[in-house]
Amino acid sequence: MPDTLAQPVSYTLDVKHSRFIAHAAPIEGASAALAFLQEVAVADATHNCWAYRHGQDYRSSDDGEPAGTAGRPILAAIDGQGFDRVMVVVTRWFGGIKLGAGGLVRAYGGAAAECLRTAPRLPLVAMARLQLLAGFEDLGALHAALPAHAAEKRDEQFDANGVRLRVELPADQVDALKIRLRDATRDRIRIQDDPLDD
Repeated sequence: MPDTLAQPVSYTLDVKHSRFIAHAAPIEGASAALAFLQEVAVADATHNCWAYRHGQDYRSSDDGEPAGTAGRPILAAIDGQGFDRVMVVVTRWFGGIKLGAGGLVRAYGGAAAECLRTAPRLPLVAMARLQLLAGFEDLGALHAALPAHAAEKRDEQFDANGVRLRVELPADQVDALKIRLRDATRDRIRIQDDPLDD
């Protein structure tokens, strides 16, 4: 899986008297990306070009630069550096010397790529939620298995029959946890998928 940013970062690049400042931040969706744009865009700058990727959702803007010379190279930098859930805004102040289409692509893409290249990364891990129904006799085995599979308790409810436990864990640990619980309790613990939407 790709990474996201651990924190917002910025990078400054000067090309032929034009100044480019790239700002990048982790985002939780399109509305967060556009909110970040409002936060860092500079009203009196020549251009505030940007791109974001959030899974299959992505957008970019050349903000008045020639088509394809700013937004797409920024998006290519996000993808090329292996990032997801990231917004990058590159603000330009024109320095009086035209860079040409190739120069713009290199400047915008380069500022975004360098900003991301040195940024602290945070791995994106696919998570899964499970609901576990266990009798009292299996509580020890159940609680012993959870930390070994990076499973965190979200909710625990007891009744006359035992416990209903909701856990969240990395998706790649689900099968191993199920096998461990089956083997440790002779398949007495009932395991159900728990939807992620609550």
